[in-house]
Amino acid sequence: MKKAILYIIPILGMLFHSCQKPNLYLPGEEKVSGEWFEPSPFGMAYIQRDKFRMGPSDDEIMPIGTPTRVVSQEAFWMDDTEITNNEYRQFVFWVRDSIARRLLGDADPDFLISEDFYGVPLENPILNWDEEIDWKDPDYQMAMEELYIPEEERFAYKKEIDSRKLIYEYYWVDYKQAAKRKNNYDFKNQRYNGAVMQPNGEMVPIENRSSFLMHEIVPIYPDTLCWVRDFAYTYNEPFTMKYFSHVGFDDYPVVGVTWKQARAFCQWRTNLKTVYNSRFKETPAHDYRLPTESEWEMAARGGLLNTMYPWGSYYTRNQKGCFVANFKPLRGNYVADSPTTTTAMKVGEFDPNPFGLYDMAGNVAEWTSTAFYEGAYDVVSDLNPDLQYDAKPDDPPIMKRKVIRGGSWKDMAYFIRTSTRTYEYQDTAKSYIGFRCVRTSFRNDLQNR
Repeated sequence: MKKAILYIIPILGMLFHSCQKPNLYLPGEEKVSGEWFEPSPFGMAYIQRDKFRMGPSDDEIMPIGTPTRVVSQEAFWMDDTEITNNEYRQFVFWVRDSIARRLLGDADPDFLISEDFYGVPLENPILNWDEEIDWKDPDYQMAMEELYIPEEERFAYKKEIDSRKLIYEYYWVDYKQAAKRKNNYDFKNQRYNGAVMQPNGEMVPIENRSSFLMHEIVPIYPDTLCWVRDFAYTYNEPFTMKYFSHVGFDDYPVVGVTWKQARAFCQWRTNLKTVYNSRFKETPAHDYRLPTESEWEMAARGGLLNTMYPWGSYYTRNQKGCFVANFKPLRGNYVADSPTTTTAMKVGEFDPNPFGLYDMAGNVAEWTSTAFYEGAYDVVSDLNPDLQYDAKPDDPPIMKRKVIRGGSWKDMAYFIRTSTRTYEYQDTAKSYIGFRCVRTSFRNDLQNR
């Protein structure tokens, strides 16, 4: 009997172990075991999955046509501050350098990599980022002449990079169109039957799965003239000249970017992270993207219930009587909240909310990925609610509205509330709208697997 027990115990142990952690792999797949770990992204705060009451639940009298509802939101990471001029400038410089290397590669093969690690010729050579560009070399400048402002357009004969040439091209998968039943793969006939709409508005029959790959071409330099355009009868030329380019504004939030430019920045940031992960053979993380309206509001509330502002109070002043955000607190008085600035200010100057997020109220308003629709709260799901529409160039303006949140340095207190929603058109750039990125997280689901 004792001998039988000795045999039964290890057998039961193996059965229990096999039920707990199945060890099944697809043929040819790399066998990976052990726990999975998601490191904390630099400069981002973790927002735990939760439920919250979305909408103006902090008002005694509910605004007409603006309901509230309880929704649940998946966990995600969010930038603890808005994207700054310095951070966005890195994107601009990367695009500038990539175009320069492509032009230099036509004259100097050292700027292109035409063979792989094993010496096999590449069909499409890639840029060699290890080769340094000497911007003062006359030969280099001649090869990059296309990148500079044409001679007849130069001011005081100054040779400068033409910001109109800084165009970023990227691809993204349109899962919304791929998920439509009419676009499903027909296994019986071994082909697709539907059609997809391209970013330019053209309907194209589906040839294969690559038809769901959308091609975007986005000029990415901020519209610095927005400082003059946004305000009539004002003198804002100094901001036009210096706000984005001067090092003194490095830590100020970038403005003058359209919704598409903000989305292009997220895609570029994702590519950098993907390349980094591939070098260390790490499992790639989720993509960087703009937050949905629901994600933004949950993050702004900081886990607090029915609070009007991100700092958990019904007032815009602290106990000492000081304003606690950068907004327009008094009529005509833009300096009451900060004696050092009348417009945007350095990110992170005020205290963060309980989630560790700065400037969720005021400073600059922020783009979200959500399309603006007055009755959205009545139609969106109560799980990860969102309403997206990728507007085409010929769509009417009402279809190009995107939700912006948080209010800005020019707005009164109502617009910096956590529940206030408003909109701007996706193809416009404003001196009071910036953005921050988010990234979905399954950390709690996967870390113990």
